[in-house]
Amino acid sequence: MKRLFAAVCVVLGCATSGALSQAYPPNEAGVTMGHWHLNSRDIEANKKILVAMGGTAIKPGAFEIVRFPGVAVFLHQAPGTPPNQGGTVGTVVNHVGFIVPNTQEAMTKWKAAGVPIEPGAPGRLDQAFVTTPDGLRIEILEDKTQTVPIRHHHIHYYVAESEIPKIQAWYAKHFGAKPGMRGQFQAADIPGANLSFAKSDSPTITTRGRVLDHIGFDVKNLAEFMKNLEAQGVKIERPFQPNPNGGGLGFVSDPWGTMIELNERPVPL
Repeated sequence: MKRLFAAVCVVLGCATSGALSQAYPPNEAGVTMGHWHLNSRDIEANKKILVAMGGTAIKPGAFEIVRFPGVAVFLHQAPGTPPNQGGTVGTVVNHVGFIVPNTQEAMTKWKAAGVPIEPGAPGRLDQAFVTTPDGLRIEILEDKTQTVPIRHHHIHYYVAESEIPKIQAWYAKHFGAKPGMRGQFQAADIPGANLSFAKSDSPTITTRGRVLDHIGFDVKNLAEFMKNLEAQGVKIERPFQPNPNGGGLGFVSDPWGTMIELNERPVPL
């Protein structure tokens, strides 16, 4: 009953912070937004920024995590991982995004808390950007009808213009993302995230080894899901591994260099 209430609250915008941390119900393919996985040079600095923006810091196991409605942000990789080789700009995932009810009010509050926030495009009061010291770029957009202080909104991919229809179709085929538009951008939606696709005038590189090393989706029946992906030619970076407490994880990559962790979680974060 608690999990059902949590899922309903995410959709309806309930004010209970614990409920808001639960994942959105999965789509017909069994997929929902899961996490961003950072390789932070300064875990505490990143945690401070994300908590000031409205996240909740937790440590359910080995990882420091900051939760937001719709996404969990893992702040570091496993011990022994080399430091990141740069920020998100220049990779296939140029930035990620949140939605707030009032961008200008959020900017004022966050600046006072030491968040490195920048204004948006000229004349746009509904847009701002946060760039962490190690280069994670986060776009802030506004929805005045939103009833929660902040929630996950989008992952913004930059690829060659000719690749945009292909990447949109790839996520639709393999993850059940619903194709559409987000303003001027071709896009595809999974529960909890809009995947937006923009033209890059220069080549972009893999996310692997950068501050946003990979993104993560939560998936039902993951072992079977990954078998189907492999049969369809998707590159398996790490085969399905069961977890002792049930569920499991695996890694794949898209053809444009995005590392994607897939998790089946018996107990949501």
